[in-house]
Amino acid sequence: MQKFSKLLLICLAVFSALPLWAKTIETDICVYGGNAAGAVAAIQAKRMGHSVVLLEFGKHIGGLTSGGLGATDIGNKAAIGGISREFYQRLGKHYGTNEMWTFEPGVAERTLRDMLKEADVPVYFQQRLASVKKKGNRITQIKMENGDVYRAKMFIDTTYEGDLMAKAKVSFTVGREANFKYGESLNGIRAQTMFHQFDVPVDPYVKRGNPKSGLLPFIQPGSMGTPGDGDHRVQAYNFRLTLTQVETNRLAILPPKNYDPKQYELLARYVEARVASGEELGIDKFWLRKMMPNGKTDVNNSRGFSTDAIGMNWDYPEANYKERAKIWQQHEDYTRGFLHFLATSPRVPQHVREEMQTWGLCKDEFQDTGGWPHQLYVREARRMVSDYVMTEHNCRGTRKVEDPVSLAAYTMDSHNCNRVVRDGFAHNEGDVQVGGFSPYPISYRSIVPKQSECENLFVPVAMSATHIAYGSIRMEPVFMILAQSAATAATLAIAEDVPVQKVNYAKLGERLLTDKQVLEWTGSVKVLATRFIESAKMPGIVVDDLDAKRIGPWGFGSAMGDLIVGHGYSHEWGDSKGKSSMVFETEIPKAGEYEIIVLAPPAGNRSTKVPVHIARNGTELKKIFVNQRTGTGQLSLGTFKFAKGDRVAVTVSNADTTGHVVIDAVQWLLK
Repeated sequence: MQKFSKLLLICLAVFSALPLWAKTIETDICVYGGNAAGAVAAIQAKRMGHSVVLLEFGKHIGGLTSGGLGATDIGNKAAIGGISREFYQRLGKHYGTNEMWTFEPGVAERTLRDMLKEADVPVYFQQRLASVKKKGNRITQIKMENGDVYRAKMFIDTTYEGDLMAKAKVSFTVGREANFKYGESLNGIRAQTMFHQFDVPVDPYVKRGNPKSGLLPFIQPGSMGTPGDGDHRVQAYNFRLTLTQVETNRLAILPPKNYDPKQYELLARYVEARVASGEELGIDKFWLRKMMPNGKTDVNNSRGFSTDAIGMNWDYPEANYKERAKIWQQHEDYTRGFLHFLATSPRVPQHVREEMQTWGLCKDEFQDTGGWPHQLYVREARRMVSDYVMTEHNCRGTRKVEDPVSLAAYTMDSHNCNRVVRDGFAHNEGDVQVGGFSPYPISYRSIVPKQSECENLFVPVAMSATHIAYGSIRMEPVFMILAQSAATAATLAIAEDVPVQKVNYAKLGERLLTDKQVLEWTGSVKVLATRFIESAKMPGIVVDDLDAKRIGPWGFGSAMGDLIVGHGYSHEWGDSKGKSSMVFETEIPKAGEYEIIVLAPPAGNRSTKVPVHIARNGTELKKIFVNQRTGTGQLSLGTFKFAKGDRVAVTVSNADTTGHVVIDAVQWLLK
């Protein structure tokens, strides 16, 4: 009797620890992630006659598509097909037109919910993945924190974070690969960051000019790192803000509870420096605003200090749910504080403050979160590493796949990953915006894991791509297309009883085309060749601007020029006229006559009289003026005779110049 009582108590204790309403559901296909891609995957599976469940971590459908990103990022609309295109056509019907690519968040969510309802897709909310059970290389079930269990033949992970993929022990990476790993030129730490940059010098120290006083908030300690090297950093996240000036629909943007204007000293100095430079400021100089229907916005990041919370998200991809919630709140607090500072700080011009005060959140959007978007823009988190990794070569069109399941068409677009001190000033690092290529195909192999790791999982969002290629692929319409392709392949894998890696691609491609997906670009083809060359691959001795001694402030660029040494060039910055110079120095390895060439991309705004000083062993040999406005960008300074071991220095400055001064590298050629 005593043993029975103990057993009963143990059973009761175990039972009481389990959720009272936990359920077990069996289905053909389980989709984890209720963003737009997840919704499309579930709809496609149901349309193809299979049972399916859609599981969403939170309370909303649509992810970023219904979370504020109403200005759809599209490289070329002609590359968008299938249910993705159908969604934008449904939006068009709502607004009384054929298609709509700019839309209100609430309309997007209602449209997706309607499409799910019409397809009779069961949706389960607040499903927080706890564990994955596998038999061999196949997932048999997944379990939620609330005790719910889902068993399926096929699983599709459509989360931005790749959470199901990770718990299934599939290989993934976080951060930026080194350029050498896949033979890329735009990956890794960026030598120069031209866009979304501090375009005026801003002192980064608590006490101006005093490094020992410490760094201002939102600046990371340490150096930038070596250009081209890989690291753990991911591009910045932000909220895409739906704001309005319509008084009857406007809510005040409240500051965070912990608001302290001192936290925004870097922003204050940035504002003051821009005013001092003579720039005419308005609120649109601090964000990128695109108008949506009914007087609403999609506000995004712009310039050196904006809505991107640079450096605050590095731990997010692999953090647990509690840690992610904390990081999420930090992003909201940062953004609210940023907006409140612009609206109230006396260090912001009065007309900018007054303009900011005319904007507010929308009463009729995100009503359960007080008008604040329900989705953080997780631009990049985990990325799967499968048998095929999409790279910069695919984007440029120099490498083409034979098993396409979607086209991508957007610019290779990475936001900044880091903010550090460089040459004594605040410097954003990591932004890349390189386009000009045609739509290109995405491989089926990049959305399925290695067969040795998992045979019944698709990963169409946290898919297999390098950081820079993912920057082009990571657009909501493309995620939807990839998700539809994944669901289609899942049904074929079930029908053929094969691992997802063994799906008959001919049958898959045929069905995708039947469903009006676009798999091949038939328009004009543009292959984007690289303009960048490593100094080590050039003849003679070449010293890049990154290896030169830098005096005074310099900015960075890469937009001009047919040939660029390294990753870009330097240009004079802000009010630095007469204050900036750069010294290129080398030791002569062999006696002889050397032609010295200054490399600087020409343009119509360049200076026609840039002073260049040549010195040998500390003694000036010659002063020469060069014209950077015309020519090929290879400016010969003449031929000079040097002995072995001579130390030769070439100094380029902007002293007494009119027009813009740039410098890329200096080359010594033995005659």
